[in-house]
Amino acid sequence: MRKIALIEDDADLYSLLKYNLEKEGFVMVGSQTGKDAVDLFRRERPDLVILDIMLPDSDGLEICKRLRTIPELSHLPVIFLTARASETDRILGLELGANDYIVKPFFIRELIARIKIQFRSQQNPTRVLKTGALELDRNSCRVLIHGEELSLTATEFRLLEFLMSRPGVVFSREQLLDAVWGHDRAVTDRTVDVYVLRLRQKVERDPASPTLIRSVRGFGYSFDAGAGAGAAPLADRQAVGAN
Repeated sequence: MRKIALIEDDADLYSLLKYNLEKEGFVMVGSQTGKDAVDLFRRERPDLVILDIMLPDSDGLEICKRLRTIPELSHLPVIFLTARASETDRILGLELGANDYIVKPFFIRELIARIKIQFRSQQNPTRVLKTGALELDRNSCRVLIHGEELSLTATEFRLLEFLMSRPGVVFSREQLLDAVWGHDRAVTDRTVDVYVLRLRQKVERDPASPTLIRSVRGFGYSFDAGAGAGAAPLADRQAVGAN
């Protein structure tokens, strides 16, 4: 089931939308304030956000703008639901990253139709991520090099998947902690360095001179999809280690 996060301060409208969208088969989460909206999105991981602009304690535009800067949430479709009807407001909302803009009053059926359009337009994530001899299968949670399976922990897999799915993007340690370990965590920036080192030992041809998982001095880490074939075959590496 698709999960929708609703941020709407009008109690009657919130209840009406929640009732109708749940009747349509969606799982609903949400709040009537915007103060902790981003924390709610991190915790609930919705598939779509319906966001009022004029909230009593915050600005829906700012919430959307912040959402687009958070790696694990930046892909979420956002539909603004607002009384602001001017062309300037519409343009601003879309420029800040909204996928759609619906002006109050509106028809419930129209909102539902627009939600379904957003879901239809979402492309299914690629099942297999591949760079040279390195392959990551999201469905089976397996990683192969030259056709041979690597032994990765769940956290190592999540970290590698996150980096491989966003090649060329430089992520800070804080961003990686949020994306891989989650917002509620008891680990430090140093943890990222430790796990990157572990991954390099498993996927790089020469862990001392990594080409896949690059360090960007002063910023963090990035995955280079244009790098070579990755690590040598397991048999070769075992032979080298035996000498």
